[in-house]
Amino acid sequence: MKLVRTFGRGAKAAEALITTLEQRGALNMGRVEPVVREILSDVRLRGEEALREYAAKFDSLGANDALLVSREEMKAAWEATSPHLQEAMQVAQANIRAFAEAQKPQEWMIAPADGVETGQIVRPLGSVGCYVPGGRYPLPSTLLMTATPAQVAGVERIVVCSPKPARETLAAAWLAGITEFYRVGGAQAIAALAYGTAAIARVDKIVGPGNLFVTAAKAFVSGECGIDMPAGPTEIGVTSETGDPAGIAADLVAQAEHDPEALAVLITSNAELAEQVEAEVKQQAKSNTLAKQSLAKQGCIFVTSTVTEAQELTNRLALEHLTVDSAADVKWVKNAGSVFVGAYSPQSMGDYVSGPNHVLPTGRNGRVRGGLSVMDFVKVITVQQYTMKGLSQLGPHAIALAEAEGLVGHAESVRVKMRGPK
Repeated sequence: MKLVRTFGRGAKAAEALITTLEQRGALNMGRVEPVVREILSDVRLRGEEALREYAAKFDSLGANDALLVSREEMKAAWEATSPHLQEAMQVAQANIRAFAEAQKPQEWMIAPADGVETGQIVRPLGSVGCYVPGGRYPLPSTLLMTATPAQVAGVERIVVCSPKPARETLAAAWLAGITEFYRVGGAQAIAALAYGTAAIARVDKIVGPGNLFVTAAKAFVSGECGIDMPAGPTEIGVTSETGDPAGIAADLVAQAEHDPEALAVLITSNAELAEQVEAEVKQQAKSNTLAKQSLAKQGCIFVTSTVTEAQELTNRLALEHLTVDSAADVKWVKNAGSVFVGAYSPQSMGDYVSGPNHVLPTGRNGRVRGGLSVMDFVKVITVQQYTMKGLSQLGPHAIALAEAEGLVGHAESVRVKMRGPK
């Protein structure tokens, strides 16, 4: 990991690095844009034929392999799963479901004036596509994290796409009751979900994490298909003054092993802690090839001049996962995907069983939203109803505003209703 001081002789280099990190989302997607746009266009134009060609090339899909995974295959995977792992999946699913139930927005009505009722109703999306990465590691946890809140929301059609799905992922699909699971991934899967093919009907929204190609594809189709957020390669931040060096290093190494593009950052004004963590990371990543690679490429330790500067830099970077020392620190956190508090809250617990979603915003999108939630699978629709009495009270104010804007038709529509039916 690079150890950089934000003050003194290192200030200029530190600011240049911070600026680069602030631009990480756009810069990364720019690297893959030409390839991704070509795949999207090809699948849109040639449909199933192009989808299968890319699936054969990137996902090892055989010419005679079915795109759709059968329920029998999912059931067999579940039955071949150890009771220990089955129980872990069930615990995770229950906690994710409970958290989503608590998040679910409510319907309500208020009366801003006598004879006027306004409020909101909540309706599920019609269909969603859940993308589950299937490259280096099986990710049954991601299937549960994406499908479960959609089920809590009441989404009628839930589609899963995952390349080369592992037995563990298929087992999670059986547990979740998934009936539409396709063994395709990458930008080609996003194209199929957004545009539709002969086998895969298009969906209303695509959710789930992925590599740079998947993240870019989601961004590029977002004008025609809803998406949750850019949820690309993992990011971890730790902002600490008093943390345990071994514990901090363990979190950094754990998240860094996800992807060679993973970003791991420690921010502290405690120079001694910074040096201790640097040494611990080196030791703990020694036999973890992927973590060692990403930490060498993108791992950063920022030593700031003050605690306040460390806090400001944390919010400026808006990292996906953030660990802080204590509950008091949560008060200054403004931008992050998910926050982990204290020495006994490893970020890996959030990846699996805590309940809050592990699909989180990357590329500084923590400035504008948090992680995937049940709210991503519902529409909040407003409702308003007037009686003649209510219209008589508020109508003149609407007429005044309409006339001020020069919208005479708007004003007249209120006047006509105020006079009542003929």
